[in-house]
Amino acid sequence: MTDSGFDEDTLRALADEGNEAALDRLADLADARDDLDALSGLLDEGSEYAGRLLTRRAVKNRDLLELQRLSDAGSPDAETELERLLSRGR
Repeated sequence: MTDSGFDEDTLRALADEGNEAALDRLADLADARDDLDALSGLLDEGSEYAGRLLTRRAVKNRDLLELQRLSDAGSPDAETELERLLSRGR
């Protein structure tokens, strides 16, 4: 069971049916356990929230390559942060 009282299998079943809130909770769980592969998979499934979580991590680590990858995957937050970090050097 998760902290929210729902097991991950139930959240996955709901997410597979298009429930975005369940997809967000799966992203929270992956983030809490530092499972970057799961977060990336959720981003691939269309989770903008997973993209924001990954972007936050990349900014913290100043990982420009990861920000570019996330931007290429369609994360507007990553694109914004990448431009912000790159423009600081001017």
